[in-house]
Amino acid sequence: MASDIGHTGDLPESETPKLQFVPFTSALDAGFWHELTQKKLNVYRLDETPKDIKGYYYNGDPLGLPTRLTLEFSAFDVNAPTPARYCPALGCLYNTNTFESFKSCDKKALLEKSANEIWDAIQSGAALEDTVLLNKFILLTFSDLKKYRFYYWFCFPALCLSEGIQLVKQPVSLGERFSDSQVQAFQRAYDDLGQKEGPTPQPYFLIRYTDTTVSMAPLKKLNEFYKEQEKVTFGFYDPCTLPQYPGWPLRNLLVLAAYQWGGRLHSVEVICFRDRTMQGARDTKHSIIFEIKLPQMPLDLACPKAVGWEKNQKGGMGPRMVNLSECMDPKRLAESSVDLNLKLMRWRLVPTLDLEKVISAKCLLLGAGTLGCNVARTLMGWGVRNITFVDNAKISYSNPVRQPLYEFEDCLGGGKPKAVAAAEKLQKIFPGVVTKGFNMSIPMPGHPVHFSEETMDQARKDVEKLEGLIGEHDVIFLLMDTRESRWLPTVIAARQKKLVINAALGFDTFVVMRHGLKKSKAEEASSSDPLGSSLFSNIPGYKLGCYFCNDVVAPGDSTRDRTLDQQCTVSRPGLSMIAGALAVELMVSVIQHPEGGYAVASSSDDRMNEPPTSLGLVPHQIRGFLSRFDNVLPVSLAFDKCTACSANVLDQYEKDGFQFLAKVFNSSHSFLEDLTGLTLLHQETQAAEIWDMSDDETI
Repeated sequence: MASDIGHTGDLPESETPKLQFVPFTSALDAGFWHELTQKKLNVYRLDETPKDIKGYYYNGDPLGLPTRLTLEFSAFDVNAPTPARYCPALGCLYNTNTFESFKSCDKKALLEKSANEIWDAIQSGAALEDTVLLNKFILLTFSDLKKYRFYYWFCFPALCLSEGIQLVKQPVSLGERFSDSQVQAFQRAYDDLGQKEGPTPQPYFLIRYTDTTVSMAPLKKLNEFYKEQEKVTFGFYDPCTLPQYPGWPLRNLLVLAAYQWGGRLHSVEVICFRDRTMQGARDTKHSIIFEIKLPQMPLDLACPKAVGWEKNQKGGMGPRMVNLSECMDPKRLAESSVDLNLKLMRWRLVPTLDLEKVISAKCLLLGAGTLGCNVARTLMGWGVRNITFVDNAKISYSNPVRQPLYEFEDCLGGGKPKAVAAAEKLQKIFPGVVTKGFNMSIPMPGHPVHFSEETMDQARKDVEKLEGLIGEHDVIFLLMDTRESRWLPTVIAARQKKLVINAALGFDTFVVMRHGLKKSKAEEASSSDPLGSSLFSNIPGYKLGCYFCNDVVAPGDSTRDRTLDQQCTVSRPGLSMIAGALAVELMVSVIQHPEGGYAVASSSDDRMNEPPTSLGLVPHQIRGFLSRFDNVLPVSLAFDKCTACSANVLDQYEKDGFQFLAKVFNSSHSFLEDLTGLTLLHQETQAAEIWDMSDDETI
């Protein structure tokens, strides 16, 4: 801090003190750090090249406030308008990737580089044409985005005159030197200058005044503005609030004046213009005025020494740190942290990754058991914000060790409904997720609903609810225990053209697959298939089979007469985690493909070829064999006699709606087999076998 001067009137040469200046204090708004975070994650990434930014300062602060240079969220748009009554300052951001780089950065070299730019602008005359070039600053930063701590060191480079600046007359307030009419004239002259020169306040200007008049002009007009031997008065927009010292921006102005006019001007007057609003009235009387001796600088002088690095909170030469995690909304902090890993993936590994497609996907999980829990956790890891559960079971004592969304307390009192408890747990894990749980049954083939009007009415409501949920979501995960429970959502999703991801477990085997995404007959006719698809390769998404396409029998009641091991999903404990994770990864890969669910299926043979997306292959199925630690990627065409996705089934569902579904629920599996042509296929197969047998006998 500058020290008290304590002299009055004209001072003898031997007693003239040096002029001292009040340095800037950086004022970096929380919005600046938020915007830097977004720039770092989405734009700069690992780029450490300097970035142009803009700050501003104000000359109307009350007495006692520090001389502030402010940076807000708009700092990264150098073309953004400067707020009214603020002066702009041009800056350079050096954002480092590591704390070690931040500490080891050559601060002296950065200061010298910026000082040379200011000196070049002074020597070339560019600073006379655009005086904002005198107001440069440096901001060196490191952003610890995992902890939301930001380390920074601010510098406002100021060129130094080797002998300093000698005061001829000490600073006094403008109200002490000017009459009220002169003060009013001073204010009007500055306003007029602003209207002529631009919308932002003028940082530096020239002043002429008499007892009755005041006029102002830009610095570049000095030679024509003043008469021969007339006193020269410099004015500058002063952010300092102290009554005896000028602010930091004056330093570079005086170096410019000494270089341009030091040989002609022996002493000059300076007015530090300060423009407060006090009780609704404008007040500039607290501006200060003083006179200095202006040194002469040789025209061939090299760039003067520069100073300007800000001291830290302890008053030493060192950086500062701001910890935003302490003042941020914990929910917002969690949301930003969840996205951090995903955005880091794009920096080097997957620069073309479209995160918005993943995060915005609305996912419906049919089944909240072992698969459902693991799928939900993986979806959250991908940043998915909208997850809905459907299940009709309650949490049992055997569940928590295998199903990571549940705890022992959830089993007490008969157990909480799984879907509801799963949604509640997701909210506790990450409050930013939008999640609901529906405790409801899914009507199934072979499970009759015609015993009473009440059961029929409930089945109708369940179907309508399921149709609505599937319609509201983008991706449908089939994660149930039984084969027949997957039939109805498969039919509904196929009719609504929704992406379906299916996962099913054996003891040490699993299948994860995407269902073919149906097209209308007109769309199929207009679709080009340039490579030509076969049973084994180049099958586009709309020709892929569903979970039921490999079956030649309709789904029925698989829960009847089952032993204990058949009633439970008995699998190796790690299998559900593997299958659940693969189901989500398959979804993400499909979403990232330009054709989405219509993408051509990748097979095992494609593993050595160039992958179709930045994340790799987009298979139809992943079939895993944990006993061999092996996966294969089979591809299969849709079956024209499929009991779930064939044209006969979908047309009948569209035509008769719940009436058709009720027939499926209440009839034996022969109803679907008759409808799709499987019955006839079985008969033809049996006839062929009998014919073959009689043929053998004749031989």
